[in-house]
Amino acid sequence: MKFLKFTLLLIIISTSFIQAKTDTIEVFSKAMNKSLKATVVLPSGSEDKNQDFPSVYVLHGAWGNYLDWHKNVTKPNLLQNLADQYQMILVTPGVAPFSYYYDSPLMDSVQYETYISKELIPFVDQNYPTKKDKNARAITGLSMGGHGAMMIAAKHPDLFSAAGSMSGVMNIDVRTWIGNESTQEERKKSQQEMLGNINYDYPFSPYTAVGLISEMKENNIALLIDCGVDDFLIETNRQLHQLLLENGTPHEYTERPGAHTWDYWTEALPFHLLFINQVFEKNN
Repeated sequence: MKFLKFTLLLIIISTSFIQAKTDTIEVFSKAMNKSLKATVVLPSGSEDKNQDFPSVYVLHGAWGNYLDWHKNVTKPNLLQNLADQYQMILVTPGVAPFSYYYDSPLMDSVQYETYISKELIPFVDQNYPTKKDKNARAITGLSMGGHGAMMIAAKHPDLFSAAGSMSGVMNIDVRTWIGNESTQEERKKSQQEMLGNINYDYPFSPYTAVGLISEMKENNIALLIDCGVDDFLIETNRQLHQLLLENGTPHEYTERPGAHTWDYWTEALPFHLLFINQVFEKNN
């Protein structure tokens, strides 16, 4: 009996150390002729070759990289814990600063919509135990990554069943931002280099999230948008929210205390994955 109890104790102890693992991958982009890194967080149980998992792409913001969601969150192992909790594969791609995840009509080195939708996702699906179905795939992100998530999902409804934005740049028009005038001019200059002279007024350019509200309505993708009330991007989020109300697009919208900080995004991500998990369960 003592031996049996000791064996059971060993099993309990050893299983407590079974948890999500994180791979760093490097994917070559033919569209841009360069390789880009990403992390893939695998939930516990992913070693079972008979089980597939839903996947969520979690995008970083400007000045960021593929490790942001691992290094900058204020709760250790946040992604690993969430991957375990919801039995999801979480992917954090890295892109260039200020690229906003779009395909530039002027620069071959800025083709990040194509990279995410046609290169990274197929690579992950080929090499990891994902459910290869839009009903089990979602995308979300913070700031610039929120813009990327909403834009890419709007343009590729065949790939995603849910999309989210945390403190997102819902309008790349710097006139809608609050404060930081020097940063605004820098961003406007980089936008012109990548996009040329686009229309910043209504009807909005398809290179900005507010210019894709018709697609958001037609695609029937579940949408979650949130922003802190002290965030310098709050007005762009309110603008998109109002446009979606006006054209009758179902979506979840939340404002709560907070600013453009990792404290806010650390608290926001669990809500996004809860929302996404509920969409996945409904789809199944």
